[in-house]
Amino acid sequence: QLQLVESGGGLVQPGGSLRLSCTASRSSLDYYGVGWFRQAPGKERAGVACVTNGGSTYYAESVKGRFTISRDNLKNTVFLQMDNLKEEDTGVYYCVKETYLGAQAMCRSTYTSWGQGTQVTVSQ
Repeated sequence: QLQLVESGGGLVQPGGSLRLSCTASRSSLDYYGVGWFRQAPGKERAGVACVTNGGSTYYAESVKGRFTISRDNLKNTVFLQMDNLKEEDTGVYYCVKETYLGAQAMCRSTYTSWGQGTQVTVSQ
């Protein structure tokens, strides 16, 4: 069964950049869409960027123009490039896989199975 592991988080100053990785093991990621979700302190988890297996993307309004989701099927990995980070981007970032939904629907869906996530802290 396909498993996803998030990595790449850290502490960065406002205006800085980070690149998160969502790497699959035990199976190929080729046939799945992948979504990045964020759980900010005191808030519910919400989708920020999603990509289908065909490459269609969706971004939450709050990250549009700053975050870029991409996939490298040879590396079995989906990346989230985060630029011009703001303090409100702080949170734990998780990735999920999706078989059927399009990118926007994926980002607006509720999932019940999550990995450990990776912490992103944007602070002076």
